[in-house]
Amino acid sequence: MLPTKSDFETGHPSSKVPEVTLAFWIIKIAATTLGETGGDALSMTMNLGYALSTVIFFSLFGIAVFAQLRAKSYHPFLYWSVIVATTTTGTTMADFADRSLGIGYTGGSLILLTLLLIVLGIWRISEGALATGNITSPRVETFYWTAILFSNTLGTALGDFLADESGLGFEGGALVFAAALGLVAAAYYLTSLPHTLLFWAAFILTRPFGATAGDLLTKPAEQGGLDLSRISSSLLIALFMIGCILLTAQKEASRHPG
Repeated sequence: MLPTKSDFETGHPSSKVPEVTLAFWIIKIAATTLGETGGDALSMTMNLGYALSTVIFFSLFGIAVFAQLRAKSYHPFLYWSVIVATTTTGTTMADFADRSLGIGYTGGSLILLTLLLIVLGIWRISEGALATGNITSPRVETFYWTAILFSNTLGTALGDFLADESGLGFEGGALVFAAALGLVAAAYYLTSLPHTLLFWAAFILTRPFGATAGDLLTKPAEQGGLDLSRISSSLLIALFMIGCILLTAQKEASRHPG
C-alpha cells in the first residue's frame, strides 16, 4: 500500500484535502488516466492542438482552483475536479513543451522537476513544514495546488519519455512505474525516509502510471494500444471516479464536519 493518512497529519477536522488512504490512490490513478485520455481527446481527437487545449484546460484549472480556495471546507467533488484539471492541463502542457516547442521529454522533465523542487523549497521555508494532509490556510493551499500542477505535468513528461523514447512501449512503461510505486510503498514500511518525500514521489509516479494506462487504452494497435475511443474511454473513467468518490464520501463527511 502507498503512504497513508497517519503520516501526513490527516486527522485535522478542518483540513480541505481527503485522507490519504488506498481509496485516495485509486481515485488519483483514475484521475491521471482521465487526464491523459481527456487531454488527448481535446488536442488530438478534436484537433484543437496542444497550445489551444492548454489554454482551455488551464482556464478550467483556474476556475476550479479558485472555487476550491474560496471553499470553507472539504468538498470531495470539488477537490477531485481540481485534480482532474491539473492532469488534463499537465497532459497538454507537457505535450506542448515536448513536441511543439521542441524541448524534448528529457529537457521538459528536468525543467518541471526543477520548478517542483523550487515550489516545495519555498513552501518548506515559508511554512516550516510540508503538511500535505493538513491543508487549512489559503497560502498553504496555494503551495499545495501549485506543487500538484507541476508534479502532474512532470509525471506526463516522464511517462511519455519512458513509453516513446526508451523503447519499452506503453505496457513496459506501466510495469516500470508500477514497480517504482511498489518501491515507494516498501520504503514507507521498511525505511525511515521522510514520509512527505514518499508522498510526493508516489504522487508524481501515479501520474505516468495512469498516463501509460490511458495511452494503452486509446493508442492504435500498431503502437501497442487497444485503439479505444478517447472520448468514450474518458466518460467511462469519469463514471468510475464518480462511483469511487460517492463510496468514500460518507467516511470523508465524518472527518470534515460542518
